[in-house]
Amino acid sequence: MQQALFAGFALGFSLIMAIGAQNAFVLRQGLRGQFVLPLVLTCAVSDTLLIAAGVVGFGSVVEAWPGAVTLAKWGGAAFLTVYGGLALRAAWRGGAALGEGGQGALSFGAALATCLMLTWANPHVYLDTVVLLGGLSSQYDPAWAFGLGAAVASFTFFFTLGFGAGLLRPMFTSARAWQGLDLVVGLTMWAIAAKLLWG
Repeated sequence: MQQALFAGFALGFSLIMAIGAQNAFVLRQGLRGQFVLPLVLTCAVSDTLLIAAGVVGFGSVVEAWPGAVTLAKWGGAAFLTVYGGLALRAAWRGGAALGEGGQGALSFGAALATCLMLTWANPHVYLDTVVLLGGLSSQYDPAWAFGLGAAVASFTFFFTLGFGAGLLRPMFTSARAWQGLDLVVGLTMWAIAAKLLWG
């Protein structure tokens, strides 16, 4: 059981570390200090539900129809390409910074809706949580311990990302720092999209 728990945590953490659309949004909100707790809880609980779906067998059902995996792969690549392009456009335009005026602030409803959309409308999330983690969980006994480890990794990562971002807040009073972040996020998402299609 301990081996399954550790394996689930290690693999879950490694998958979620990449700067995707969801992570970039949590980082941005963490830097602004806006609605961090409800957003990281939304991300972590959503991941847990998706991981649980994979562990109880949905992953094997999806894998039984290869067309679903292909569809999720292309859909995920398209999603990341568009969102990466938006980040690169923001980097090109510049102008974003953490100022006293709260530039770029979202209402709670808008922030939560964006978080849910970036989580549940992103096919890449399903590939990682439902298909990959769900499929791998069957190799461990008990499978639920593997899933639990992956869920704990999700909670650990999102809470660290959301609340740890505050340590970088002084740096992001500069518009150039935001441009650099948007550039890194955009290029990383394009790289993940390319890996999905040709990896």
